[in-house]
Amino acid sequence: MTTTTTNAVPHVCTYLETIGNTPMVRLDRSVPTAAKHATILCKLEMQNPGGSLKDRIALNIIEQAEVRGEISPNKTTIVDFTSGNTGIGYAMVAASKGYKCIIVMPHIRPMLERYLICRQFGAQVHLFNPAHGAPGALKYIKELCDSNPDKYWWANQLGNMDNPDVHAATTGPEIWKQTGGVIDYFVHGIGTGGCIAGVGKYLKSMKPDVKIIALEPSESRVHIGAKPGPHGIVGWAPGVHTQFIEGFGTPAEELSDAPRDIVDEFGHVNTSDAVATALKLTREEGMMVGPSAGAAVNYAFQVASRPEAAGKTIVVVIPSHGIRYVAHPLWGGVSAEAAIALPPGMAPCTDKELPIVSWDSDTYSPPAV
Repeated sequence: MTTTTTNAVPHVCTYLETIGNTPMVRLDRSVPTAAKHATILCKLEMQNPGGSLKDRIALNIIEQAEVRGEISPNKTTIVDFTSGNTGIGYAMVAASKGYKCIIVMPHIRPMLERYLICRQFGAQVHLFNPAHGAPGALKYIKELCDSNPDKYWWANQLGNMDNPDVHAATTGPEIWKQTGGVIDYFVHGIGTGGCIAGVGKYLKSMKPDVKIIALEPSESRVHIGAKPGPHGIVGWAPGVHTQFIEGFGTPAEELSDAPRDIVDEFGHVNTSDAVATALKLTREEGMMVGPSAGAAVNYAFQVASRPEAAGKTIVVVIPSHGIRYVAHPLWGGVSAEAAIALPPGMAPCTDKELPIVSWDSDTYSPPAV
């Protein structure tokens, strides 16, 4: 008998195949007393290899374009506008597949970590003047791509149907399977709108009476007809109406908070409440999250506190890890403390006559506000 051997290792995948199939956990200590009669489950999209929910759309947008023959490695430069997480996803996938990549993001301090990560992956980053808003960034991208269409390809996360389609094909089915079909509310913020549209479509197909709740910053409720405004919930509300939920192109005065398309409720959370809830989750659940997750969970607490939510199950997406927001006011307190404890240019102490412990955070008192 001849025995053949192989170097193949079973159950091993490629790096990009680790995108998706993220875990789901139940909130416990952070849940307010009035909300404890409901179950709040969190889909941990921060467990994706690039650190966010946006890995899913970055991979699908690029791979579907490859299938259609629109792009090819070592030839195409992928370009898109992003508040950061999708840009990181693009940069990661581009590095893995051999594409060049240009990420266009706002020139504001909270983009610091995103800038660093995109550059570390080898992508180029073009920072645009935020005074021009999303329309200005999109105009810049269009002009860049038109200047050399054989080189530059616009991924267009804000209008590419490969965005919501991947959530209908993966995120929604995962949530359905993980909950065993026991889900009554899906709560998520509107960034591109792809996740709320794709997951909402899938869940409605499986259970028509599931409630889909779409959230915006209180300061920028464009989907109910308000003007866009500055806010600190990074990833939400780029300043334009999502093309994936009915109402795109509708005059603002004709919009309202009434249910439409797959959305049963348009909710809102302000930046300060988003930050407070993100810190609450970090310190009471050990779940370090960013401001958009804090905002979504804050609203889930409100929904769970309603009398009709007794015995119901609420699912919230945790889009990314809180470590990605060190330049955001979310980290303002500890960042100020660290700047005193570990100042720039600090040299290591070489004097053994001084005490062993040279800093004790217990003794630090934040300056009075």
